[in-house]
Amino acid sequence: MPVRPGLDILLVEDNDALARNIADYLEPLGHRLDFAVDGRAGLRLALDHPFDLVILDVALPHIDGIALCRALRERASRHTPVLMLTARDTLDDKLRGFEAGADDYLTKPFALAELAARCAALAQRHRLGTDHVLRLGPLEIDRRQAAVRREGTALRLTPVSYRILLMIAEAHPRTLPRFELSRGVWGDDPPDSDALRSHIHLLRQILDKPFADAILRTVHGVGFRLAIDA
Repeated sequence: MPVRPGLDILLVEDNDALARNIADYLEPLGHRLDFAVDGRAGLRLALDHPFDLVILDVALPHIDGIALCRALRERASRHTPVLMLTARDTLDDKLRGFEAGADDYLTKPFALAELAARCAALAQRHRLGTDHVLRLGPLEIDRRQAAVRREGTALRLTPVSYRILLMIAEAHPRTLPRFELSRGVWGDDPPDSDALRSHIHLLRQILDKPFADAILRTVHGVGFRLAIDA
């Protein structure tokens, strides 16, 4: 997957050698990188400048990546995609990152080509620089608060259910393939297909069952989409 040229990227990483390797790989592709070596400086830069993407290490001096991402979501006026880099590879660690507002998660060590591909996937989403609130027909998703409303009614979702719905909503109007959804929620070590099926069932009970029309649709053999004219 080619990386979209011309992205302004903030790299918050205290490992100088890794930061140089990332820059040496991405800059020849046409991207402009700015750097911070601790969380405090990274948060200041992310709030002061309209970056297209933040590549964020979790283990940082002063403010760690989880706290930085959470503060960015609370204080920024626009949504900047965040790709987290970390050596922590448990499901709980990944969910903490997503709950803090991360858009994607890459476990160290990683191939630079994969990092570039993840950047491309984030850059291609329609939400670059958009408002925190995503509105699709009767559905409203506040990405800053991780809150969902349908027809004005607040929906109480688990973190995994919220992540699944957010990914499907951001993919709208296309169908989100199962493999892409699974990787986005669980990374490179997804559970078996029954786990995704169970979470989809739970999401339907909250998103669709109390309402007259079902908007979460299964496209057999492909994945999931929202049946919304928006």
